[in-house]
Amino acid sequence: MSSFRFIRCFATRTRAPKTSAFVFGSMTPLSTVSVSFRNRIFPSARSYTAQTTEKKGGSGALLWIGAGLIAAGAGYYFFVYPEAGVKTLVPVNKEPDYQKIYDQIADILEDNDWDDGSWGPVLLRLAWHAAGTYDKNTKTGGSNGATMRFTPESDHGANAGLKAARDKLEIIKKNNPEISYSDLWSLAGVVAVQEMGGPKIPWIPGRKDAEAVACSPDGRLPDASKGSSHLRDIFYRMGFDDREIVALAGAHALGRCHPDRSGFEGPWTSSPIMFTNGYYQELLGKKWVEKKWKGPKQFIDKETGELMMLPADLAFIQDKAFKPYVEQYAKNEELFFKDFAAAFHKLEELGVPRTGDEKVYYFKTKE
Repeated sequence: MSSFRFIRCFATRTRAPKTSAFVFGSMTPLSTVSVSFRNRIFPSARSYTAQTTEKKGGSGALLWIGAGLIAAGAGYYFFVYPEAGVKTLVPVNKEPDYQKIYDQIADILEDNDWDDGSWGPVLLRLAWHAAGTYDKNTKTGGSNGATMRFTPESDHGANAGLKAARDKLEIIKKNNPEISYSDLWSLAGVVAVQEMGGPKIPWIPGRKDAEAVACSPDGRLPDASKGSSHLRDIFYRMGFDDREIVALAGAHALGRCHPDRSGFEGPWTSSPIMFTNGYYQELLGKKWVEKKWKGPKQFIDKETGELMMLPADLAFIQDKAFKPYVEQYAKNEELFFKDFAAAFHKLEELGVPRTGDEKVYYFKTKE
């Protein structure tokens, strides 16, 4: 950010709470702005501040504005850009209402003109692909940054078709400018899972958006045309084990493949907008034969030819270490939901700096 100074105009004298403990069971959202961070910006201030750097020199006077702002009861700062002579009034004490944003995303999911009638699957894919670029060795990639907004990452083959999902969420971002794209995309994944019948997903805000220089290199996301060795290379790099890999794959209960995006075609299950353990049941319960067509190698169910599986999907029942988890989840949807919720939360936390004191949010689904 360009250097500029704060001129404090009005601030409430409410006490700023410290960040709360990392507790999964809590239902009450609290601010995650730390006292220590605030004091580094304004040692004497008691209201929250934005993450900026105070410019040294020039006028540091404490200015007060008229009774209109005081009567409003809100904290404000002028962002002053001396070079341009621009003064912009920005509210700084406003924490996003995440349940409200959740509800707004839920309201735009249903659409009879999109795929199978819901934007849920593609929003889940957006959240997944934004986070799945993490490399635990270099500490790069992950859901922090939302770098898929930029090329070359937006043009990576694995991200084909996701521009529609990003564009769909722009109205939510416009109505809630205080939320970062990174948080918005990850929250949309939570909304998709829960609103399509899946488990409650714990979620933590605080992701920061980055610029194009932070884009992840191509090749970090799974290649559906490959087998178990490739899957382990990709997911172990992120820090997942075999059980978590199989649990995350259960999201293929949702959505379908498109020839103009992935090159493949068709849904994995007969209920592509319902989050269930159906993916595992289909894997084990049907006979899969290679599809005869001009597209990439994929498989269809022998009985109807209406469902499909990819080479990476079949790897889960061909690999001796993966298959037991497929069998467990096919029999026990409650176990699958439990393991998926934990693995997906872990996925969405990849690459996000945490102190361990952040508050965890749980969201109510729409009626």
